[in-house]
Amino acid sequence: MPIKRIWHGWTAQGNADKYQALLIDEVFPGIEEKKLPGYLSIELLRRELNDEVEFITIMTFKTLQNVIQFQEQDCPRCYVPEKALKLLKHWDQVSAHYEEAESRYYQQDED
Repeated sequence: MPIKRIWHGWTAQGNADKYQALLIDEVFPGIEEKKLPGYLSIELLRRELNDEVEFITIMTFKTLQNVIQFQEQDCPRCYVPEKALKLLKHWDQVSAHYEEAESRYYQQDED
């Protein structure tokens, strides 16, 4: 069963676009360049709140062992690059890991 590694971070409104660009332009490509065994994908979610912006990353790995290889001995520990720390207000210190029990994608016929 695939494993979803889920993490939350929050920025000030003024740092949200910079943080998103950092993830898309540097952090995600850096993870992909490592060619991690069992790494399948990463998703970025963004939600505007009253005084801050919440970001969620969802990484998908083939197995929990692949996550352990990514984070070495401290599997739940979050991975936050130095540049990202300067843009975040607060963040989860650990990531949560879930087994993917079911996944369905609806494909609508085009008319």
